[in-house]
Amino acid sequence: MSHNIKPGRKFPLGATWDGSGVNFAIFSAHAERVELCLFDSSGRQEKARIQLPRTTNQIWHGYLTDAKPGDLYGYRVYGPYEPEQGHRFNHHKLLLDPYAKLLKGSIRWSDAHFGYKADSKREDLSFDKRDNARSMPKCVIVDPAFVWGNDQAPKIPWSKTIIYETHVRGFTHSHPKVPESLRGTFAGMAQNEIISYIKALGITTVELLPSQAFVDDRFLVNQNLHNYWGYSTLGFFAPEPRYLIDGGRFDYEFKTMIRRYHDAGIEVILDVVYNHTAEGSHLGPTLSWRGIDNASYYRLDPENKRYYINDTGCGNTVNLSHPRVLQMVMDSLRYWVEEMHVDGFRFDLAPILGREDQGYNKNSGFFTAIRQDPILSQVKLIAEPWDIGPGGYQLGNIPTGWSEWNDRYRDSVRRFWRGDEGVMPDFARRLHGSSDMFDHDGRGPGSSINFITSHDGFTLTDLVSYEQRHNEVNGEDNRDGHDQNHSANYGVEGATDDVNINNLRDLQRRNLLATLLLSQGTPMLQAGDEIGRTQQGNNNAYCQDNEIGWLNWKNIPERERDFKRFTEKVIEFRNKHPILQRSWFVHGNNQSEKTSLKDIQWINSAGEIMQEQQWQDSSQHFVGMLLCDDLETPHQGYPEAPETLLLLFYSGQDSLRCRFPGVQNASAWSCLLNTAEPNMIEGRPQLGLHDEFELAPRSIVVWQLQMNE
Repeated sequence: MSHNIKPGRKFPLGATWDGSGVNFAIFSAHAERVELCLFDSSGRQEKARIQLPRTTNQIWHGYLTDAKPGDLYGYRVYGPYEPEQGHRFNHHKLLLDPYAKLLKGSIRWSDAHFGYKADSKREDLSFDKRDNARSMPKCVIVDPAFVWGNDQAPKIPWSKTIIYETHVRGFTHSHPKVPESLRGTFAGMAQNEIISYIKALGITTVELLPSQAFVDDRFLVNQNLHNYWGYSTLGFFAPEPRYLIDGGRFDYEFKTMIRRYHDAGIEVILDVVYNHTAEGSHLGPTLSWRGIDNASYYRLDPENKRYYINDTGCGNTVNLSHPRVLQMVMDSLRYWVEEMHVDGFRFDLAPILGREDQGYNKNSGFFTAIRQDPILSQVKLIAEPWDIGPGGYQLGNIPTGWSEWNDRYRDSVRRFWRGDEGVMPDFARRLHGSSDMFDHDGRGPGSSINFITSHDGFTLTDLVSYEQRHNEVNGEDNRDGHDQNHSANYGVEGATDDVNINNLRDLQRRNLLATLLLSQGTPMLQAGDEIGRTQQGNNNAYCQDNEIGWLNWKNIPERERDFKRFTEKVIEFRNKHPILQRSWFVHGNNQSEKTSLKDIQWINSAGEIMQEQQWQDSSQHFVGMLLCDDLETPHQGYPEAPETLLLLFYSGQDSLRCRFPGVQNASAWSCLLNTAEPNMIEGRPQLGLHDEFELAPRSIVVWQLQMNE
C-alpha cells in the first residue's frame, strides 16, 4: 500500500489527528533521516516505512491523509553510531515517539532491543543489526475528544490538604466490591466504592504512584518480578497500559476517573519521573530517546560521551538544560493538566530537574519555566528534594510555589515515639511545620509535606513490628532498602499473638498518626495504613506485584476496623480546628489581651515556658505546644470563634504528673483527644485551671481552653 505523505507542520510535536489526517512531528538535532513505520492492528506486521519529508528547526515532520485514530506506528532514525561522541543511532531498532499519547503492547525482552551486540567483547562500541519491532510496544494515534461536562478542579488550599498516597493496581487488585475485570485499573479506582471509602476517611487529595507508561526492567523479568512501583518511564504522555481495561479507551478510563474524583471534591495528583528514563546506562536498551538523539536527551560525561552522568542512580539523567528536552517535559506536564485534568504532580528526585552544568540551581531553566507558566504554576507541585548527585540533598531549597517531602519530619517523629534521647527539640520543630527549613521567601507550613510512611519504606504496622528490614524476596540478599528505619518491634520481630505487645503497637500507631495530623504543615498518609496493611517487613517492595504490594481488603480484623475509625476521627478533628491548619508561621510574636497567651508557646510538664536547659536536656521525652488564635488583630484565616489548644506529647515509659499553664479570663480545660484512650475523642472531661493531671505513658492529649462567659 502506497502512502502519499505531505510536508505537514513542525508543530505540535507527536502524532496529531485533525479530523482529516495525522500530522507527525519529532525532534532530532543529529539525525540524518527519519522513517515513520506503520503497523497492522495486531502490532506484529509492519505495513509501511515512510520517510518524513521535511526538517524545520531540527523537527522532522510529515502529514498522512490516510492515517487515523487507532493506527499503530513507531520510528526508525538514521544517523551516526559513535558512542564515544554521544551518538547511538541504530535504524534497526523501532523507536517509540516521545510524544505518544497511548502505547499498545509491552516489551518482550531479548538482546535485539540493544543497539550493540550484547555478547560482544567491545560491549556498546559494537553495532547490532537485529530488528526488534515485533517485540516492541507500538504508539497509538488517539482522538482526544471527551465530554468533560461541568468538571471543575477542587483547588483545595494547601492548609486544608490531606494527601493519600496510593497505587492504582495495588489499591484495587483485591477489593471485593470492585468488579474483577476492573481491578488494578484506572476504571477500578473510579468505582463508587473506592471513591466513597477515600472520601469517608476525610482525604482531600489522592496521589497516584507512577501512572505514565513504564517498563518491567529485564533483570526483574528474569527473576519473575515486576517494576511494580513504576519508576522507569517509557512514555511521558501515555498512561500505563496495564492500568487500562483490555480493549478500553484510554481517554474514557483515565478521564472518567478524574471526573469522578472531582465530582466527589477530591483532587488527583500524579507521581512523575522526569529525571531519568527506562533506557538505563550505556549498556541499556535502545527504546526511544537514545535512538532518536542520545546527545540531546541525556546528560553525558563531558570527558567521554560514551558514558552518562548518573545523578539519579538509575543509569542516566535527562538533560533538562536542552531547550527541546525542557519543552518535552513542559509539554507533558501541560498535557496532563489541560487534557487529562490532573491537579498537580509529585516530582521524583526533583533536584535533578534543577541541575545544570554547575550543579543544582533553584533558578534553573526548568524551575523558571514552571514559575512563569500560567497553567502549571497554579497546580500542586511537590518535590522529592534529594538525589544521589553532588549536593543532592536540597530539603528547604526548592523554589517558592512548591511543597517538599520532608524526611526530617519522618525521622524525627519516628525517633521521638521510639523513645530516643535528644530528639525532643527537633521533634518540636517538626510539629511547628519545620519553620527552620521553610520560613523564608514567603513560604508557609504547607511547604512541608509531613509523612510518617510512604511507598518507600515500612508501612505503619511494620514500623512498630520490625526492627530490621526483610527484603529477601527481592532477590538482592536483603541488601536493598533503607537500613536506618528508626523502627521498633516492642518484643517480637513481626506478627505476634501477644496481647500486650499488640496493644502497645496499636498505641504507638495512634501516636504516630495523631502526631501527623496535629502538626502544622501538609499531612500525607500511605494507603492501607489505616487498616493495618503489612509488607511483612519488606521496606523496598518496588518489585512485589503480589500480596506484599497489594492492599488486603478481606477479613479485616476488628482491631484494624477500630484503627480505621480512629483515623477518620483524627482527620475530622484536624478539619474542625483551623488552628491546626495555619497557612503562615507563628513565632510567639502576638499576644492575646484576653488570656495573656501568645500565638504559640512551648510548655513543660509544670505548665511553664520551656527553658533553654530543658531544651538541651537529652533525657526529656515531653513537650507541650500551646496554640492560641484569640488575638486583638487576627490574621486572615483565623476562625470566627477563636480557640486555644494545648497539645501534649509524651514518649516516656512511666506516667507523668502535669499542670496547666497560667491563663486569665478562663474557666476550665476540656480534654478533646487522648491516644491512651482511643475511643475518647471529643469526650470533653473537664479540669480546673489549677488542677494537676496525669499523662499515661506514651500518649498524646489535647486540651481546649474554656473561656468565661
